[in-house]
Amino acid sequence: MKVEGWLFASGVIFFGLIAIIYGVVTGEPAGTTALAFTAGLALLVGFYTLFTARRIGLRPEDRKDAEIAESAGEIGFFSPTSWWPLAVAAGAAVVTLGLVFGWWLVGLGAVFLILAVIGLVFEYYRGEHSH
Repeated sequence: MKVEGWLFASGVIFFGLIAIIYGVVTGEPAGTTALAFTAGLALLVGFYTLFTARRIGLRPEDRKDAEIAESAGEIGFFSPTSWWPLAVAAGAAVVTLGLVFGWWLVGLGAVFLILAVIGLVFEYYRGEHSH
């Protein structure tokens, strides 16, 4: 994870410098703020990956003498057929459209979105796929 951490850490420096240069040259606050926030997000991800890399040690991807077979094995569990991500996306779309057309639609979409997220999180706690 060190490579990823240093990649994002260099992004902090890059986006920070670009935000300063952009702010001085154009004087436009929206773009400067967006670039500054981009640097902040790169800082969050870079700090997390570097901190995690220090805790877990070297992975096969971080060593030059590693073999491909060292990374073999189970990566994780991925849902093969789930309709819940579609419901979450629909709820997020309704919330976004509510920001355009009216606050009542934001409330309706938020309720739908919360129910869809609950369904997504607890999908494998009941029914035929329960663990």
